[in-house]
Amino acid sequence: MKLGSAVMVDFGLGEYITQYPSKRYPIYTRGNAGEVWPEVAYPLTITLTRVVGEQAAAKAAIKAGVISPKDILEGPSCFGGVFAGYMYLNLSFGRMIAVRTPGTTIEKSDATYYGSEQQAPEYIPHRDDKSLTASLKLIRYGWRMLNTTEIPSLASDRNLVTEWQKRLPELLQSDNQTLVTALREIMEPAMNLFTNHLEITGQAGGAVQLLSTICEERLDDRSLALTLLGSLGDVDSAAPSFALWELGRKVAHDAKLTDLFNQGIPDLEERLRNSYHTSDFVKEFDTFLSEFGSRGPNEWETACDTWGTNPGSVLILIDRMREADPTKSPQLRTEILAKKRDQALSIARTELKGLGLRLFNKTFNAATLFSKARERSKTTIIDLIHVARLLSRELAHRTAEHRENSELIDLWFILETELDDFIENPSSFDEKISDRKHVREELSKRTPPFIFEENLPDPSLWPLRKEVNPKEFSALTVGDTLQGFGGCPGVAEGIARIVTDPSNPGSLGTGDILIAPLTDPSWTPLFVPAEAVVVDVGGQMSHAVIVSRELGMPCVVAVTNATQLIRDGSRIRVDGSSGVVTILDTPSE
Repeated sequence: MKLGSAVMVDFGLGEYITQYPSKRYPIYTRGNAGEVWPEVAYPLTITLTRVVGEQAAAKAAIKAGVISPKDILEGPSCFGGVFAGYMYLNLSFGRMIAVRTPGTTIEKSDATYYGSEQQAPEYIPHRDDKSLTASLKLIRYGWRMLNTTEIPSLASDRNLVTEWQKRLPELLQSDNQTLVTALREIMEPAMNLFTNHLEITGQAGGAVQLLSTICEERLDDRSLALTLLGSLGDVDSAAPSFALWELGRKVAHDAKLTDLFNQGIPDLEERLRNSYHTSDFVKEFDTFLSEFGSRGPNEWETACDTWGTNPGSVLILIDRMREADPTKSPQLRTEILAKKRDQALSIARTELKGLGLRLFNKTFNAATLFSKARERSKTTIIDLIHVARLLSRELAHRTAEHRENSELIDLWFILETELDDFIENPSSFDEKISDRKHVREELSKRTPPFIFEENLPDPSLWPLRKEVNPKEFSALTVGDTLQGFGGCPGVAEGIARIVTDPSNPGSLGTGDILIAPLTDPSWTPLFVPAEAVVVDVGGQMSHAVIVSRELGMPCVVAVTNATQLIRDGSRIRVDGSSGVVTILDTPSE
């Protein structure tokens, strides 16, 4: 497999990794992509993985029948791409799929997958968007989806990852060239796993959209679908919260553990491991790291730490969990939500008859099956990525020893095509690494456009993050409302806490409302003590929505600039059904 489809381009800040936008499909969005890749991507990761991602997307779309090879003659950036280091999805391409999909609309597609409906430009039809052949194939594909009762690829994919995990200890002892070869070799199974994940994601989205449509048109309540998809159980993204809750309760009920945590997070892991009285807790903590060590912030990026490589970040979350109100137990919340789901399901089945009831049952079963499978397939990929992360970290440690003033992160500023030369003579890349580091720092200081059309705006002109002053948005007064997308039903009131980094939750406490720019699995534990969650971006299939449904908490996503508009300390009301956030009181200066 030939690797690497991105190139180094100078945007006026210096050279950095990028791709060229599509002419046929000109609109790109950070919607959903921002959850997967919230930060500036690293050159090594992108040049190793972009072709893999593009081939996977093509295979999944062609298999579904929604496109043919002639629809992607431009190649890579038809599906999405990396532009000045930031990951984007192609909204125009997604809209073409919506046009070809019977029963859906541009608006529903934007809301389900991207959360871009409030900011995206109007849809302008293209003569090649419609395809009767594709629409007929999708009907057949959709019918197969509705009749699916199991997904065998989930088990076979897990077995594949397990084999790589078994190989890992031996690979970590091998020479540098073998490590490089393994990094390249792992891309092939990664493509296969990602293809399956995208196929499952498409079917999950289709089933959820159809369920929402049935609820809206047959039951006069589109938001009912949110209740029906609540507390499904066995959802991988929510699993760490349950485990962390138990660890937090263990600390709260043990005087010795409480004392160790009260001494502060610095050196806490060492104190725990050196204490005779905490051996049971340490054992459970290590079990958590073994099971969930691949998860963490920016977990798709091998350059970034996860819970497994930075256990201290987990202790921060446990520290927050131990102070949570016992009534916030995820188990209790899911039991309540499950009862509401069962009641809603019973009512829906009572009101529907005949073919309508049969279609509803098939759709509900498919939405449940594929929604859970989507999270499971993602977890499987993340576990394989973690294998690549550990291989990369070993190589990074070794090459750093041969360079002065080096850092572990330096490896990720190398392109895939430069790896062989780099391991032969690491110090010869000092200047390139330094230059690329500087450019990444400059890009990280800037806020990329959420949506762009045709050409990426000049990155040197993007607004600096420090120039975005929350006080510029302080005009919100009591009674003002913000409109987003309802992700999980329910109404909650509480103090808004703006959190921009899951490892630094600030003043967020029990009963507060979490306001976040985006979320990924590293944010999940912060949901537990909160009363509700509001997110700047996101769609119906976004992480925040899926997890909030499992934990039974009101959620509103796609509230544009919520982290800027809502002042920390404000009292707000969150309506997870209507998607409305209301300002009840504002903090005094």
